Amino acid sequence: MPLSDELRDLYQQVILDHSRNPRNHGEIPPPCLHAHGDNPSCGDEIDVYLRLTEDGQIEDLKFTGQGCAISQASASMMTQKIKGKSKAEAEAIREDFRRVVMGDGAPADEDALGELILLEGVQKFPQRVKCAMLAWRAVEQALEGK
Repeated sequence: MPLSDELRDLYQQVILDHSRNPRNHGEIPPPCLHAHGDNPSCGDEIDVYLRLTEDGQIEDLKFTGQGCAISQASASMMTQKIKGKSKAEAEAIREDFRRVVMGDGAPADEDALGELILLEGVQKFPQRVKCAMLAWRAVEQALEGK
């Protein structure tokens, strides 16, 4: 389904805002979980840092990196969306986001995605899917201890 002009404008505004003014940008001092992700085909790089509470909630989550507006905006929006969530909740949101950006069907909980749903348009551009998923893959690796 083609994006309306209004939705396309909103998409562009949100992406630009998050890429120019990333939320939760920076490092978390040790001890914390850390993972590095890169996309050699375009040069995007992301480092994620997260700290869990004793009961497994994501207490803090930050990222550093460089890359295109989509990779940086996706990382920024991700940190806002899953900070404070349990590992299981974060995984469910990640899976829903993956479905949306890859065009693999409807998310289980579209409302849980919030403004992340605006990245749906990248499914038409396979190289951009990798950009949008980069930070999410890094968080998954950090949570798995890889």
